[in-house]
Amino acid sequence: MSSRLALDILPLLVYLILLFRVGLRARRSNADEKEFLLSGRQLTIPAFVATLVTTWYGGILGIGEFVYSSGVSAWLVMGLPYYVFALLFALFLAPRIRKAENVSIPDMMYRMHGKRVGAVSGLFVVLMTSPAPYILMLAVLLKYFLHWPLVPAIVVSAIISVSYVYWGGFRSVVQTDKLQFLFMFGGFLLLVFFLAFKVLPPAHLFERLDAQHLSFKGSLSWQQIVVWFSIASWTFIDPGFHQRCAAARSPQVARRGILISIVFWALFDGLTLLSGLYAFALLPGIEPILAYPALASQYLPPFLRGLFFVGLFATIMSTIDSYTFLSAIGIGRDLIWEMQKKKSADANKQVRFGLIVTGIIAVFMAYSIPSVVELWYSLGSLFIPPLIFPVLGAFWKKLKIPSSYFVTMMVGSFLIGLALFIWGRLQAVDGQAVYPFGVEPFFPAFAFSLAVLLIGKITRNAER
Repeated sequence: MSSRLALDILPLLVYLILLFRVGLRARRSNADEKEFLLSGRQLTIPAFVATLVTTWYGGILGIGEFVYSSGVSAWLVMGLPYYVFALLFALFLAPRIRKAENVSIPDMMYRMHGKRVGAVSGLFVVLMTSPAPYILMLAVLLKYFLHWPLVPAIVVSAIISVSYVYWGGFRSVVQTDKLQFLFMFGGFLLLVFFLAFKVLPPAHLFERLDAQHLSFKGSLSWQQIVVWFSIASWTFIDPGFHQRCAAARSPQVARRGILISIVFWALFDGLTLLSGLYAFALLPGIEPILAYPALASQYLPPFLRGLFFVGLFATIMSTIDSYTFLSAIGIGRDLIWEMQKKKSADANKQVRFGLIVTGIIAVFMAYSIPSVVELWYSLGSLFIPPLIFPVLGAFWKKLKIPSSYFVTMMVGSFLIGLALFIWGRLQAVDGQAVYPFGVEPFFPAFAFSLAVLLIGKITRNAER
């Protein structure tokens, strides 16, 4: 092993040792359900902010891909809309979620809308929170950094990210997220400052960018921008947001934690945007998804390069463990445990079983995941229309309709979106999906949900 490679690997080894030490020490013996799934509902603001901020950025290579390809328009579709919806979530939903004291979105659905709505939402949450794309990203990073074959890199990525969660539950997720928060920000601060002072001043950077990369609209159509903005409403149905609000020490912690998180997201967006623009200006013609790794490999010296890669690892792994745990809750508690005629007193065993199942499925799925950006766009189009009204209807009586209508809404909306999604891929031209009348699947699926909501409200009012 060369001395340069050893200097790069050293920070990674230290990071992994710290990660496992922190994750395993967080374990509580004989933890009950509230402790294992929600860390005893005792999250303070620092812990809340650290775990929410880090979990939201698992697709970091996808961010680099988008910025490298489209420029500052990435902020318009992946920054600003999420601040808006996070603000709305903080003001109107976060305190209500904490007061309701549900364990998960499906748990809330079971209580408020009945068994069938809860079961369908449980299945949707499992699909939404699959860690497969993030495991693939981590594997790609391992392959790039350590020159491993892809298959063992995928397997190792899954095992590393699941092992300490299996024993420590949500408390392990939170404690490791604190560590990953530091590495995540530290890595990108290091890269941006090094490039700005040692390679190319920011003023000269913008002179090297073309018109498309300087345009807020970029190459996106207005319909795509509207869909991307609508996809940011994912915040309302995001299981991670709901879980962390449910785990907060108080409703006030949940609200303030999100408001503070918005500030950190804006800061990190600035760092990732600058880094992606540097990659475009300094490394033309590279594979976009490797924008950040390639930039660090080309310009950072040994050891500093290793520190930056640790920042990338931490950013991705903080989402893998969270999403794996959320998917495991969906499988173990919200489906298997809820479907039992005689429920055991402790659902933790089923959740641990769900962790194993989730990890195995994710490893197999990781082979077929496309562009991360495309994945976000597709998942948002498929799951926001079916879930947005049932979730909001659990908190506002004006959106409450008979549960049978919610089942029709969820299943029908999802199938419409899925059918249009498949149709568009089958009719693709030059890799771009072609939909009937040029309308993105999000809009017909959302229109169906809205129509069912209106019919349900009319029916409910007529029955009174």
